[in-house]
Amino acid sequence: MRTFRVRLALTYTGLFLVTAAMLLVSVNLSLHHRLRLETRPLAPAAPLAGGPLAPPPAPVLRPRLVEEVVTYQWEVAGVAIAVMTVVSLAVGWFFAGRVLRPVHRITATARRLSLSNLHERIALTGPRDELRELADTFDEMLARLERSVEGQRRFIATASHELRTPLAVQRAAIEIGLPDDVGPVKGRLLAANRRSERLIDALLTLAQAEHGIEAPEEVELSEVVRLAVAELDHGDVAVTVTAEPCTVLGDRTLLHRLVTNLAGNAVRHNVPGGTARVTLTADGVLRVVNTGPHVPPERFGDLFAPFRRIGTTRTQGAGLGLSIAAAIARAHGARMEARPRPGGGLELVARFPAVS
Repeated sequence: MRTFRVRLALTYTGLFLVTAAMLLVSVNLSLHHRLRLETRPLAPAAPLAGGPLAPPPAPVLRPRLVEEVVTYQWEVAGVAIAVMTVVSLAVGWFFAGRVLRPVHRITATARRLSLSNLHERIALTGPRDELRELADTFDEMLARLERSVEGQRRFIATASHELRTPLAVQRAAIEIGLPDDVGPVKGRLLAANRRSERLIDALLTLAQAEHGIEAPEEVELSEVVRLAVAELDHGDVAVTVTAEPCTVLGDRTLLHRLVTNLAGNAVRHNVPGGTARVTLTADGVLRVVNTGPHVPPERFGDLFAPFRRIGTTRTQGAGLGLSIAAAIARAHGARMEARPRPGGGLELVARFPAVS
């Protein structure tokens, strides 16, 4: 895999080798040319008038010696280029890593970030170059995103209070203010009120799960599974639980809601006298299997979509149960899967990451 560091190191090496090769070739050609000149025979010097004879001419280099010197010089140049190739590759790899170190820091921060740790910053130091400008821009984007998420969290908290309070007052007025002789009307109003409360609670839970976990902690998931299934109204469905000890990192309340939604879906969408099985393995695999009606393959994409109902009416639920479960699973780094069972029913699986 040719990473950017490899390409940068090869670029450094190529530029260095081209420069070194040009230098060695020019030096060798100049030396060769000079030695060729030294092999030309010189004419004997004439005697000076009235004086001593001129000194004898300097000895002339033999052509064979010139060829040996030139050949040796090219061999030395070849060895030098080979050595410089290895050295330049090592030096280029080192300096490419130094140059790309801020990029690795930016990448590591981006991979580590989630909605629960948007307060972290790259805070790159050093000269104000292009990489410093990139890191500062990334930090500014994180600051804007953090402000936006905090605003949405405050809105969710405010909406939770503002929406639940009027419904509670409305329910009290229906229960206390209406006389008993309007029983059918009173029952319908209370049922509509409870559905509204459940819908608001589901929407707020979904919004909370979508915004991540602020302070994750170690949770014994097997205890959550047993408690959630024990609190569930099984009706005429036989529910069995097998939970091995398993610790996950997350929010206990949200995990309880996830198990409740998955097990409740297995009980609610079942056949009379059917079965449901909830299992948790030590490696963090939560599996809920039930008998029930056949789910068409083309409808599988709607299982985890909000407000989508398969085989139910609007009065039987808001269509948010599995959507909330999937959102809670994503907030905990888990993967949700759904598979049909032969003869009807579903197999829902949530795979949680192990606590390191």
